[in-house]
Amino acid sequence: MALPPPVEALWSDLESVRARLLKEVESLSQAQADWRARDTDWSVGEIIHHLTLAEVGTGKVTSKVLKEAADRLQPFPPGLTGFTPVATPAGGRAEAPTAVWPERGKPLRELVADMRAARERSRQTIERLGALDLAQWWMLQAWHDGIHLEQVKSVKAEPGFPTA
Repeated sequence: MALPPPVEALWSDLESVRARLLKEVESLSQAQADWRARDTDWSVGEIIHHLTLAEVGTGKVTSKVLKEAADRLQPFPPGLTGFTPVATPAGGRAEAPTAVWPERGKPLRELVADMRAARERSRQTIERLGALDLAQWWMLQAWHDGIHLEQVKSVKAEPGFPTA
């Protein structure tokens, strides 16, 4: 489905940061995916699981709103040029809601496959956005992936990170 330019740009942002993230993790061993520098830190595998849970949650919220508003939905407005930017916290560590806390020790291949499957479902949701300003949820998802991409790079750069 052809998307209006701002929606296509949003999708491109989501895909760009996800591609960079997957490039960082797909060649890791399971030992590398499970490694933590400290007990209070997340492993790369836990970060991947968290991002997948967050994306699935965003998709569920979006789908629920779209379903409830089905009789009021309209196509994207002609001349749509963009979305209102979403305010994102500047740096620092935030506490994730328990619904998106990751499990430890999940097989990396399963985590990556689940992440890819969630993204396929997300495209279907993005195509259904219509005039509702749910795009901000997805803008936040791209920002969220970027934050955790940097976290993955930091984990991999820690002293003691296992070699391949």
